[in-house]
Parts: sequence; structure tokens; C-alpha cells
Amino acid sequence: MTAVDFPAVPRVLIAEADPWSRDLLKQVLLNVRCDARLDLCADGQQAMSMLSEIPYDLAIVDWELPGVDGLNVLRSVRQRKRNPPLPFILMSSRNDSASVREAIPLAPTAYLTKPLNMENLTERLQGLLLNAGEEVFCEVPALAPGMTLSVFLERRREQADGAPLMTDVQVAVKRSLNPGGLDLKLLEDEIKTDPQITAVLIAAANSAAQHHGAPVQTLAQALQRLGTGQSMNLILGLALKRSARLSDPCLADYAERYWGLSLHTAEYARTLARLLDLDQERCYCAGMLHRLGDLALLRCLQEWQQAGGELDELEEVGEALAGFGAAYGAALRTRWRLPVEVRELIASGYQLGGGGYSREALVMNMAAQMARLTEHEGIEELAKSRTARLLKIGLPELMRMRK
Repeated sequence: MTAVDFPAVPRVLIAEADPWSRDLLKQVLLNVRCDARLDLCADGQQAMSMLSEIPYDLAIVDWELPGVDGLNVLRSVRQRKRNPPLPFILMSSRNDSASVREAIPLAPTAYLTKPLNMENLTERLQGLLLNAGEEVFCEVPALAPGMTLSVFLERRREQADGAPLMTDVQVAVKRSLNPGGLDLKLLEDEIKTDPQITAVLIAAANSAAQHHGAPVQTLAQALQRLGTGQSMNLILGLALKRSARLSDPCLADYAERYWGLSLHTAEYARTLARLLDLDQERCYCAGMLHRLGDLALLRCLQEWQQAGGELDELEEVGEALAGFGAAYGAALRTRWRLPVEVRELIASGYQLGGGGYSREALVMNMAAQMARLTEHEGIEELAKSRTARLLKIGLPELMRMRK
């Protein structure tokens, strides 16, 4: 079947158990056909049911689906003897010849091994969904009549894509490549100051498909668990999303400010952790994610503008951050299922809990307070604070850290 046979708007099924891989496939496909109608599912039984009820134009299915595996999904599709056959991309982590020979008689349109080659996948999708030289352009959907900013932000809270990118991911990946492939240590150095990349990789490494053992709580641990190919795919996939970067100057200035707070909190937390012989990288990552909600909110404000909404750049941005920033952060941390320990550390940056708390929580609380100090505010009061007393650090240590 060729692209000429497709209706004006193709309908595509993506069946992939891992939520982060599923989202990556969605972004790559929408980057090729932004107008495609997408259905997503996470298990083989649901995929079979949907394929039997809906005349899809393309199916992208993972072999390792729970319940009914992807190969049997393909088998059931071919048994229906549709004419012409349904284009079917079968993905698998199996790259051995025996698995390939098992799949070939069922005539998949493509057999792609994981981690996926994004360039190869994009070319396949272009060949299936576009005529030669064709491009599809999509307008940003307009706001519903009567929509207000507060209602828009409330509705977006549970679906927000997270923070804008503060790192040029193409450059970061390119700098981390060498003749032997992607160097994870170099990649970590390139991306460790980006809150969105840090949060997504930690969340992806802790997802059901990846979770083998203790929770992943640092960027380095996430990169090791995901591996080079999947890490690179997820990072590049983030750049494909709408509003991945802020183009509005006012919103970009706010983002720089909150990014600076994240960086300072992370650095102070790492320094304090080193001073007190605690887990430095865990404290650094928690500090980096400290302002994720505020950054995510700024991204949603840009989406509001792109959809036709008006924004009083000073007053309304400040009110939105004060009213929704913390809630956006809490919603993201919960929806992305970041480890409880990391969530508790992030929360400690705002307020210590009423019960017992760890020394790392005290470190985060002190680091966040230090990051919020203006250049005209001294640290003498911080040195007298309850947090400083519990950590057993005084004015000399805090003054050395602030230099």
C-alpha cells in the first residue's frame, strides 16, 4: 500500500507498553503527519480489539506487548486477509536471525529493532504517509469561545508536557558522539543543567518497562539504565514537541530566571551534601527539578498565546506563576511517577514536613532558601535558622558557599 491509497487524514494505531516510548513514537509520527488521527494502547489484547473494529491506515506495534504479543497481533491482522494488506511496522528488542525469520512469513511492512533508529523510522513513516515531496502543515487549534486563562491553565495542568528545553539537544547529542558511539558521561555533562531532560529521563528509567531493581533517582543512573540508544531517542524526541522552546521574549526571560533558581538550588544542594557527606547527585537532581512546575507553566502560557489568547506580560504572568506554578510541579511529579524520595526532597525546598525529615531534606530546604536570596540580602538570618541548627552549619560555611 502506498501513500496515494491513504485518505486525506490517515488513522494510525500505536501499541507500545512503555509510556515514554509510546509518547516518543507519537511525536515522531506527528512530526511527519501532524494531522494524523492517533490511537494509543499499551497491551496486545486491546490492540487486537481496536484493529478488528477500526479500519486503520497504519499500525505500529511492539512485539513485547503484555498479554497478546505483537507478533500474534500481526498474525491476527494477516488472517483477516485485508486487501490491500494493512501496513504494519513491528518493533522488537529481538535482533537475532531466528526472530526475524519468525516474523517474515507474516509480511510486516518493516521490522525495526530497539532502540529505534529515529532517522530510519522517520523515513519509513514519510514513505507510508506522504506522497513524494509532500508536506503537511497544521494550524494550532484555536481557543474555545469564552475561554479564560485561568480555566485554560487549570485544564492544562494534568496534560502539560513539562518545562521548555533550556539545552540545545541537537548540539548536546552531537558533542557527546565519538567514533565509538554516544558517550554517556559526556552526554550527562551536556544535559545535567536541563530540568526537563533530567525529569523525563529519570521518569522513563523508572517506568514499568525499565524498572528492574531500586528506583532511579539521579540523571547518571537514568542514563545507565536506559542505555545510549534509548536515552538519545528520548532526548531528541523532546525537541519535536510543540512549544519545546520559548519564543516569546517575556516568557523566555521568566524561564531564564527560574532556570537560574534551579541551577543555584542544585549547586548549593550538591555543595552542602558534599560538606555533610550525603548523596551529592541525588541532592543536585532534586535541586534541578525544584522549579519544574514554574517552567512548565511558562510553556503553557506560550501555548495559550499560540492558540490566540492574549497575555498581559507582567501582571498576568506573575499571577499565573503564583497561582499555578506549585500545582503544576506537583501534578508533573505525580503523573511522571518520579520516585517518592525525589518528590519528598523537591518538596523540602519549599517547606519542611511536620514530622521527621532526613538530613538531605534539610540540605534541600537550605539550598532553596539560599538560591532565593537576592544580592542585597545577607545570609546572617539563614545562619540562625532552625534548618542551619539541625544541619550544624554556621555563618562561615554559608559565606564560603555563596562566594
